[in-house]
Amino acid sequence: MNSIALLLPLALIMGSIGLGAFFWSLRRGQYEDMDGAANRILIDEDGPLP
Repeated sequence: MNSIALLLPLALIMGSIGLGAFFWSLRRGQYEDMDGAANRILIDEDGPLP
């Protein structure tokens, strides 16, 4: 019973921290340009090797 009294609040705190981090990343615009990163890897900006 003591372990449930410790683990339940700990799980709720960790879940709320994760949810807060998710909403923080939404406000910062982390998910705005989903296609940009996928297309950016295909662009070859380096010149030819000597």
